Amino acid sequence: MTIAEIKELTPKELAAKTKELRQEIFHFRLQQQAGQLEKPHLMRVARREIARLQTILTQKITKK
Repeated sequence: MTIAEIKELTPKELAAKTKELRQEIFHFRLQQQAGQLEKPHLMRVARREIARLQTILTQKITKK
């Protein structure tokens, strides 16, 4: 997602997307422990996406 797309989301949607990405990272960790993770870079991508979502969410909350 681009920053422009993220900014269009509501706070509830941002929280839901964050939760979804956290679950995805959890599954990546399970795969990594089992030695089955084929694309380890996706963990970093998901963490950065969570950071972007959290930043925009904080901005939206503090504006009110």
